[in-house]
Amino acid sequence: MKVKDVMTPDAKAIWINDSLAAAAKEMWENDCGVLPIIGEDGKVVGMLTDRDICMAAAMRDRSPSHISIQEVINTAVFSTTPEDEVTHALKLMREHKIRRLPVLNTEGELAGILSMNDIVLRARARNGKKPELEYTEVIRTYQAISEHPVPMVQTAGA
Repeated sequence: MKVKDVMTPDAKAIWINDSLAAAAKEMWENDCGVLPIIGEDGKVVGMLTDRDICMAAAMRDRSPSHISIQEVINTAVFSTTPEDEVTHALKLMREHKIRRLPVLNTEGELAGILSMNDIVLRARARNGKKPELEYTEVIRTYQAISEHPVPMVQTAGA
């Protein structure tokens, strides 16, 4: 099964120079927990989650309207294309412990988002037939994403 068969094609995004408050408003109005961040060249330069917004605001002790997205984003972007197999996308999600991937077209522009929600909703038997996506592959991915990291050890004198 191809990513284009499962992805959400009309993904919302936000510009890198917008504020965290603008991103939170966009997420609220569109019932989503992540936004691809678009750079000045029109390409995806990062992903911003609702958790990122909360943590950034708390750690900076400033209003989200006074914190730019550029100030807080992680620029590591793992993506997929509409023509990739969903199993390839699941592998990326497992490896990088992420629940959502931006889907980029051949020009590197945003074509949609592929989320674990999209995948889970397709991973079921239909009319008694074998599911299009194997349950075990989906569960294995969720387990890898959900696994807690090794607790950080405090250094002496900290």
